[in-house]
Amino acid sequence: MCESCGCGSHGPETIVVRENLLAANDRVAAHVRKHFDAHRVLAINLMSSPGAGKTSLLEATIAALPPGLRVAVIEGDLETENDAERIRRHGVKAVQITTGVACHLDATMVHDALDEISLDDVDILFIENVGNLVCPADFDIGQHRNVVLLSVTEGDDKPEKYPVIFRNADLVLITKTDLLPYMDDFDMGRALRAVQRLRGGGRTKDVSARTKQGLDGWLDWLVAELAAKRAPQPAAVA
Repeated sequence: MCESCGCGSHGPETIVVRENLLAANDRVAAHVRKHFDAHRVLAINLMSSPGAGKTSLLEATIAALPPGLRVAVIEGDLETENDAERIRRHGVKAVQITTGVACHLDATMVHDALDEISLDDVDILFIENVGNLVCPADFDIGQHRNVVLLSVTEGDDKPEKYPVIFRNADLVLITKTDLLPYMDDFDMGRALRAVQRLRGGGRTKDVSARTKQGLDGWLDWLVAELAAKRAPQPAAVA
């Protein structure tokens, strides 16, 4: 699947290489997170399968942002700047990362992209990961929160098929809910039960970027997470 992380290979040597790769990535990710913390930026890692509506959600989010809330976007795709160009049309800084054959972003890619972003001018940085429900789950990219999208067009069994990415999500968004009347094979109850089993009662929200239904709940979550991130931390006990 991916030459850069070896997820299509097998054997003891591949496992050792992969462990070393992840350890090196984690060190860079910790460095990236320090950058975000120093600038009081909340970094959100948006993950989903292709076509679940990540970019559409970002466009709707940008249009509905509370006054004064500043955002920037890092876009990850194998090729093209299509998604970054969509974001830029809204007057928002967007940096495109084209990964070539890699099916995920890694911390070094995000670190390099930050050269093009003034973090002093950002409150929330959205990192739209490559569309994939497997590889992005393994790579820390310096984010503070993981948000996973599940579109009603994908099927309600996706959490059961791809448990790792849903288990590690801080928030699961059920997207394209305006299509529910036409998707009679999508059982919302089954999807939510699967997510709850994996995450032990974690947060889920329904949202439609097209109709804006549920968008307020998503925005409230973002504002609350930013406030929590910037709240004074209790002093460490000696």
